[in-house]
Amino acid sequence: MDDLDTRIQAAAKKRARAEEALKRADDELRELLVEGRAAGKGPSHMAKLTGFTREWVARIAPAPKS
Repeated sequence: MDDLDTRIQAAAKKRARAEEALKRADDELRELLVEGRAAGKGPSHMAKLTGFTREWVARIAPAPKS
């Protein structure tokens, strides 16, 4: 195995770790958005906090059922 092969393998491992970290962060954010909706926070407010669109927040965390 030459230097290029080693660098390719290292980059692939780095990408896999980053992808897993992104998935964990995304799961955490989604849980918090659902918790926010349950606490009465609106999608517009949480969109301002996150930088995502109101529509995306509303799709991820719909209004809780009464």
